[in-house]
Amino acid sequence: MARYNADDSFDKLRSILGRRESQELSSTATLSIQGVRRRPEKLLENDYRQNYAVDVDRILNSLAYTRYIDKTQVFYLIENDHITHRMLHVQLVSKVARTIGRYLSLNEDLIEAIAIGHDIGHPPFGHDGERILSTICRRHGIGEFHHNVQSVQFLEKVERKGKGWNLCLQTLDGILCHDGEIHNQKLSLNQGKAFDDHESEIKLKKSGSRRGLVPMTLEGCVVRFADTVSYIGRDIEDAIRLHLIERSDLPGESVRHLGETNGTIVYSLVTDIIFNSIEKPYIAFSPEISDALKLLKQFNYERIYMNPAIKKNLGAIKELFAEIFSLFRSDIHNRNLDSPIYKHFIDGMSEAYLDSHCPEEIVRDFVAGMTDKYFLRQSSDSKFY
Repeated sequence: MARYNADDSFDKLRSILGRRESQELSSTATLSIQGVRRRPEKLLENDYRQNYAVDVDRILNSLAYTRYIDKTQVFYLIENDHITHRMLHVQLVSKVARTIGRYLSLNEDLIEAIAIGHDIGHPPFGHDGERILSTICRRHGIGEFHHNVQSVQFLEKVERKGKGWNLCLQTLDGILCHDGEIHNQKLSLNQGKAFDDHESEIKLKKSGSRRGLVPMTLEGCVVRFADTVSYIGRDIEDAIRLHLIERSDLPGESVRHLGETNGTIVYSLVTDIIFNSIEKPYIAFSPEISDALKLLKQFNYERIYMNPAIKKNLGAIKELFAEIFSLFRSDIHNRNLDSPIYKHFIDGMSEAYLDSHCPEEIVRDFVAGMTDKYFLRQSSDSKFY
């Protein structure tokens, strides 16, 4: 194995990348040197990676990232291998966001870190599971459940047996503030946040406040737009494949501006974002494209996401969530060491995590981290498994 002089080789590599960022990135970009961690870390002498590149690697190597592979995007309990799952969605978000970021001369490492981590907190069965779990959490007095808050919870307080990954504030902020369901024609960054502000925003979100959160970086704003770009047309293609809608059902005004296939929709939206955001201190759609997208989102909500055909198992899923949450809560109170929550979650968890989380919060974290199949296996009489 080749040996290198750390003082010369690795410092030189870091300085080359840092100089390239300062020379080539936009004045509105977030430089890697600006990355701030909750716990300062000593720079390893043989590590030439920059801050946000380190965050990308840490997220990719998290257990929560691995579980994306069996997490619902929109359609659950459906026998079709070509329907989008959560892993594919985050890859699409990363690709779309990095493409936009490249043309706007933003930091692609930060964009990738936010994109691949933004949905890590999604529970089993997508947004239906999120709403069900939120109702249970409110009932137990631990605040609302939101997948973006839970993404931060996993990466900061659950991963590595409670040690967390110590990611940069800019990465965590982008993940917390991604809110892809909120429609914005233009989004300006909310600069100057510190970790205290980050904690306040988490508490605000869990309290039930409907005040929107705004990213502190343009990279976070790009990922928020890219989230919508990545799911809107893809969900249409999945719905057509499942015979829930026909392509001819799409609203004419949206088709006129965006096209009628996922490919044309993504291209139209990405192109519009680039031309309306380049050399600007914000990320934006043109008014016409924004209106067309808003109309298409309304169509998707009414004809796809609320379609009774995909809600037929919702009642049974609600019952399973209540049953499983109650079961594991009792197992903690009764110290049932044979329970999966002890064997697969609590065992080996840091004292800091266990001391700072009540039983209901521990169950929330365990259930939220489950894949769809693992969740179903927790009920011995589940008709779905």
